[in-house]
Amino acid sequence: MNDNFAPATGIGSLPGHDAREAARTATGSFEDFPFLPELPARGPGADMIGRTAGMLVELYARVEPSGWRLGDRPGRDTKRARAWLGEDLDALEEFTQDYEGPLKIQAVGPWTLAAALELRNGEAVLSDPGACRDLAASLAEGLRLHLAEVRRRVPGARPVLQLDEPSLTAVLRGQVRTASGYRTHRAVDRQDVEATLREVAGVHGDGPVVVHSCAPDVPFALLRRAGFAGVSFDFALLTERDDDVIGEAVEGGTRLFAGVVPGTDTALSDPAGSVMGVRTLWRRLGLRPELLAEAVTVTPACGLAGASPEYARRALAHCVRAARSLADNPE
Repeated sequence: MNDNFAPATGIGSLPGHDAREAARTATGSFEDFPFLPELPARGPGADMIGRTAGMLVELYARVEPSGWRLGDRPGRDTKRARAWLGEDLDALEEFTQDYEGPLKIQAVGPWTLAAALELRNGEAVLSDPGACRDLAASLAEGLRLHLAEVRRRVPGARPVLQLDEPSLTAVLRGQVRTASGYRTHRAVDRQDVEATLREVAGVHGDGPVVVHSCAPDVPFALLRRAGFAGVSFDFALLTERDDDVIGEAVEGGTRLFAGVVPGTDTALSDPAGSVMGVRTLWRRLGLRPELLAEAVTVTPACGLAGASPEYARRALAHCVRAARSLADNPE
């Protein structure tokens, strides 16, 4: 098995407000691949955009009625985001004493962040190529510091960095709307997108970096060229036209984080049923069954922020059982 990964893990967000309970769930559910939980229900600064905005270096953001907007100095929103992240790290440290192995941490990637953060004029950072470059550099430095802090708190961990990029396809296709809502921002050149992703991921050195998107049409080929070790996606959104790029990714050593467990409360099928589609895909691609456990990590389809606490715990436990089923019965 690839030591960088394990058979199952979570995406990032969990329901509720209690950092200690969330850390207990994330570490207890995945003894060999825990993750740093996010609790967006706490409010602005705990949401994915605000949390990552709080990590930026020499760039600061505040909450406006329209969303998060860059400002001149750190205000209460930045301080709150940093305080909650510190609280989450405290809880993670408490529940990972003597832990050794992969540990996943999440942050919003540069292009989704550029689509969500506003400049002072109210338009998205995405509208200004220079601002996009500054944002990516600030994010990279913030992630470097964050990774160092995680290593300090959990010395035995091998951090896996996950960049959340749900807006990436919209950025590539020119589908991100302007502030007025009547137009869209121009599509960003694919080479620029790829180069920026590679630059931000490079802060982790030789450590593994994964991109997550639960949006349709994840650009697998671009992400593979950018050097990502894994791609995390909603398995239900795959179509047969994705077969070639998925096959090439697997054969090239890219890990698939297959989101097969629903992210909101629903009746769960038996574990074998949850990964039936993965086995079907494998047969369709003509890949060796024994490669399944080496190439696939089972996850929820997306974050669990909208689930009930009880369902979230069941869903994470179900991921572990589904991954075990995949390994025990690959055919």
